[in-house]
Amino acid sequence: MIEAQLAGVNKRDFLSVLDFDAIELERCVDLAAALKRERPLGLRASSASALAGLHVALLFDKPSLRTWSTFDIAVRELGGAAVTLPADVALGAREPVADVARNLERWVVAAVIRTFAQTTVVEFALAAPRLHVINALTDAEHPCQALADFLTLREQWGEWRGRTLAFVGDGNNVATSLAHAAALLGVHFTIASPDGYELPQRVVDDCRSVSQQGAEIRLFSDPAEAVRGAHAVYTDVWTSMGQEEESEERRNAFAAYQVNAELMRHAGKGALFMHCLPARRGEEVTADVLESRTSIVFDQAENRLHAQKALLLMLLSGNQRR
Repeated sequence: MIEAQLAGVNKRDFLSVLDFDAIELERCVDLAAALKRERPLGLRASSASALAGLHVALLFDKPSLRTWSTFDIAVRELGGAAVTLPADVALGAREPVADVARNLERWVVAAVIRTFAQTTVVEFALAAPRLHVINALTDAEHPCQALADFLTLREQWGEWRGRTLAFVGDGNNVATSLAHAAALLGVHFTIASPDGYELPQRVVDDCRSVSQQGAEIRLFSDPAEAVRGAHAVYTDVWTSMGQEEESEERRNAFAAYQVNAELMRHAGKGALFMHCLPARRGEEVTADVLESRTSIVFDQAENRLHAQKALLLMLLSGNQRR
């Protein structure tokens, strides 16, 4: 079954959700669901030796709980070996990024990179044509999070086409990747942001150019309008890593964009609450919403593992043992 789902997939890197077309993105989510179902089989799972003899490098510039843990576990559960390098060695502090990439491609089949600039992962991929490069988060995009999120929504909804996902807050990396995935999968995407923090116009244009099944993207300044009738409401921290000096300014700018019980009443009946975590209770979301029965934040976190296992298989299934 797993092999059949990989047929016809030939993607080298995953720097953006848009590196997959609609068919490949849906196939990745389907494969993640299959891998989740077979995980209790452990070493008897059909994927347990899929990456046997292969090494994957984990290069992290930013602190991480979910991304590092789930990628490390994913590689191991697929039978491969994860190699974690210190950030000061791996990402340009000690030697040029391109040189690091050209060294690693001689030893490993893939590099999973969590860093600040999108240009770093692009440079890495261009310098090492034999190396599969995965964007595990940059300031511009967070495509692996979107994979897990849409797996979670598939579990909750069954069918996602025609549904509406609303995002409240900064038009940041998480919002960008969610918007990309929603457009490809036929999900309407609405976002409310204060002036100066909107989703970039290039992202909006990209979403409209790849939109499937009539999926629309709409931008609002009023969060109540953005979430009206939505089937799920998503938010993220107001101040991301690397923006700490802006924290007071951002708290003031986003004060009216908190997801609380009053805002959730504007959403559709039984609307899900989503957050990529870590969350700051009392800022972007109140504790009662985060801990509510319709909150699926820990399902999203769990599904990072299964979505990333699927991604690794899709990228690496054709590799020979090194």
